[in-house]
Amino acid sequence: MRVKNSVIVITGASSGIGRATALRCADKGARLVLAARGGKALEAVARECRKRGAKAIAVVTDVTEPAMVDDLAARAVAEFGRLDVWVNNAAVAAFGRLTEIPPADFQRVLDVNISGYVNGARAALSRFAGQGTGVLVNVASVVGETPLPYNAAYSMSKAAVRSLSVSLRSELALEGVSGVKVCTVLPATIDTPFYQHAANYSGRRLAAMPPVYTAERVAKAIVHVIARPRRETVVGGLAGRLLVLQHKVTPKRVEAAAARQVDRKQLPRRKPAPVTSGNLHRTSESIRKGSIGGNWHGWRRTAQRRILAAAALAGAAAAAGKRLR
Repeated sequence: MRVKNSVIVITGASSGIGRATALRCADKGARLVLAARGGKALEAVARECRKRGAKAIAVVTDVTEPAMVDDLAARAVAEFGRLDVWVNNAAVAAFGRLTEIPPADFQRVLDVNISGYVNGARAALSRFAGQGTGVLVNVASVVGETPLPYNAAYSMSKAAVRSLSVSLRSELALEGVSGVKVCTVLPATIDTPFYQHAANYSGRRLAAMPPVYTAERVAKAIVHVIARPRRETVVGGLAGRLLVLQHKVTPKRVEAAAARQVDRKQLPRRKPAPVTSGNLHRTSESIRKGSIGGNWHGWRRTAQRRILAAAALAGAAAAAGKRLR
């Protein structure tokens, strides 16, 4: 599919990966329908897209509301005559022990990150069916393969997103629909305001866990799968791909290493922080103005070397174990 002139809906478009994807699609000449809860930041990115020569509209949307999501799809068709691509990207998180996170907040993460994607998929696929073509992109995460401690709801939700994509691809195949594609993108740790926006019940200051990659890198991958659909794409250099592959080979070793990394780097015990519900029940605008980056750049090279070394050692240990058996 050509990105130029394609009608693309992007949820969670006001900041981070969504914003970076909107701008990259605008540079490619797409027609954009941008969705998020925060109107000011959303309209700001729509204006920036228009300055780059693209046609773009902003539609305030809560993805947990099926009627609003269906209206979003209808608005795209009404404005541009069709719907070619839907990018499910809106997501929230709540950090802390399972017993520390209020049940309503835990459920809110699942509602946004799972039900929100289901609502988007339903709205998009019903339009794609009439056309016989379309691309649905579900932005998941490497934590869907390697879940992390103190982030159970988010990890669960991203594993569910991967399952959703597989189920939808299977349904389309059984129905003989070859023109509609479902793609999953799995970013590693990305430099966005996600960590400033997240709910935090851990009592410790939250940080992006290195290695950290740019949101523009994910946006590039999303645009690539729109043009050349593929089932799953891991974004995060060699370290991200190795983490996913190594977890399949030595899950216990990888899970233990990842848990230590979270405890030391993402939620360091020496840095206390107040409890906050973040953007679970209010827009990100009330916390931080919409932006792409979260000032986590530079947290990459040393950590990447450590992860690659750990993966190599784990792989060597696994190979040695097989030889001894």
